[in-house]
Amino acid sequence: MRDRQSANAVRTRFVPASGKATHPGPERPEGLRSARGYPAAVSTPVGADPAVVGPYLASALDDERWRSVTVELIAAGMSNLTYVVTPEGGSADDAVILRRPPTGAVLATAHDMEREHRVISGLGPTPVPVPRTLHLCTDTSVLGAPFYVMERVVGLHVVRDLPAGYADEPAQREAIGHGLIDVLADLHSVDYEAAGLGDFGRPEGFAARQVRRWTKQWDATRDRDRPNLDALAARLAETVPQTQRHSIVHGDYRLDNCLLDPGTPGRIRAVLDWEMSTLGDPLTDIGMMFVYWPQAGEERATSMSPVTTLPGFPTRREIAERYAQRSGADLSDLNWYVGFAFFKFAAIVAGIVARSAAGAMAGKDTSGYADRIDPCVELGRAALEDGAI
Repeated sequence: MRDRQSANAVRTRFVPASGKATHPGPERPEGLRSARGYPAAVSTPVGADPAVVGPYLASALDDERWRSVTVELIAAGMSNLTYVVTPEGGSADDAVILRRPPTGAVLATAHDMEREHRVISGLGPTPVPVPRTLHLCTDTSVLGAPFYVMERVVGLHVVRDLPAGYADEPAQREAIGHGLIDVLADLHSVDYEAAGLGDFGRPEGFAARQVRRWTKQWDATRDRDRPNLDALAARLAETVPQTQRHSIVHGDYRLDNCLLDPGTPGRIRAVLDWEMSTLGDPLTDIGMMFVYWPQAGEERATSMSPVTTLPGFPTRREIAERYAQRSGADLSDLNWYVGFAFFKFAAIVAGIVARSAAGAMAGKDTSGYADRIDPCVELGRAALEDGAI
């Protein structure tokens, strides 16, 4: 569909000085491999009653120590709900993680626990660090929705700040940036057929379908008329680039969807939140990563974390260069993928606003989210039309 692009679809293309691709597999972390290590609980475990979860896990895991449990809803994330489940009398080392969809109505095909469980299980033997899955429950009579359980990984979850004393040196921060993009390149190199994920998605026509999907999601959750968002959706649909290759895509890859190794800055202990994963165009992951990657001096509507503005963190251009060198990918159409990512982010925020209005966010604070939508649309337009990655 490249011939449908007008002359100004991408005025300034990003063309990396790519050399021969190198792809050394990273050293896999040893020890516990499981989900988030940041219990910051709210008071009521909405959606996961301990009186139900405990006896169910005792039976499902064939271990009576789970008969009585405590459940903490982690105060992070705006979509699927994540809980720390600890057996009575147990320590944090004994805990597991439970994931389920948000309470209340959700859009069709969203929050699919079976898919999330499947991709994590399939990636377990690969160089991509993921939690080890323990159990999948598809019986909605248990908690009102499907859910799965996985081991709890011990790692640093970085949202707005690096922990005191961690990665204080610019070289260590650079290593974190390189580690993140290297793991993403590793993900995109996985033989998805060999991982048992050959039917995990429909990679042909993925980018065009994604534009249609998120346009429909925006239509289903629009809070008011936003003509610039509609115009961006139309422009993206008219200028879909030719896909170079297909891979597993994460769908929401960023720093705070990973756990960092506490002792080795640059090593990723686990990649989390696979609810948007599928088979498709890997460059969509780069575009989305850039949405969440502010640089020094930038204030953006999507800058949920200022961590990457600290001295030492690679710039977006440097991240792109490293990915191109590691993967061999041609990034000459990168601006379209960044523009699409901002559009997708705006649609996601609109969905969060809608779910919050419906009371389905389990106590999450969504104040000010609607104000982020229009600035995201402008960033998307700037990427698509002006080449501003």
